[in-house]
Amino acid sequence: MAAAWDLSFPLIIICLVFIRSYCSLPTASQDAEVYSMRPLRPRRLSTESLNLPSDDYYDDVDTVSPVIPIRVSPNEQTFKPCDYSPCTEGQTPCPKLSAATGCLCPGFTLHDTPPEAPNLRSVSWNGSDVVLQWCAPYSHVIAYVVTVGGQERQAFREDKRSGAVGAIDHISQVCIVAVNEAGPSDGTCMMYQPKGNRLPLTAGLIGGALGLLLLVLLAVLLWRHRRQRKYEASISMHSAAESQ
Repeated sequence: MAAAWDLSFPLIIICLVFIRSYCSLPTASQDAEVYSMRPLRPRRLSTESLNLPSDDYYDDVDTVSPVIPIRVSPNEQTFKPCDYSPCTEGQTPCPKLSAATGCLCPGFTLHDTPPEAPNLRSVSWNGSDVVLQWCAPYSHVIAYVVTVGGQERQAFREDKRSGAVGAIDHISQVCIVAVNEAGPSDGTCMMYQPKGNRLPLTAGLIGGALGLLLLVLLAVLLWRHRRQRKYEASISMHSAAESQ
């Protein structure tokens, strides 16, 4: 019996060693893995740890309204040049067209700056008056003033591009200036020379007047001559009657 125990004791120890090697204790990584697999339980929130602000706090905070982007309709601003010609008469000024339609004007100077000089295109005789034609400057204008020989002759509205200034009998410098609230512009001038365009009319008028006067004189002379002959005839008849 003692011999049998001596033989089985080492076998029992060897078996325990093998069993321990297969059933090792869990390591730290295994513990963490097991812990991560456990279901999470919600923790209770402590009302003492939540320090919610009072209503007075929200009253002091400025509310920021959202910024809504403004979309400009393509029809409101066409980005096209205005249908404006500085030499066309009776049209709407370009700044008014731009304000109404959103079109683009050339570089216009404003009312607080004296305008640029207008472009005087021609000074000609039309049969009864001297007529000027000009183009407007790219400026704010309220009137145009025409001078002849340095003397103001005529003023025109801002929408005019031509105008008559009457007769000019001799060679003169004709100028036109643009005017606004800030003052007049520089003048654009041309020398006007009658060139005989009015002389034929004047000569015709004088000749006609002289011819009419001659006709009147001839008529008066004929009337007086006939009257004289009648008077002489009546005298001779009266003398003949007395002699009988």
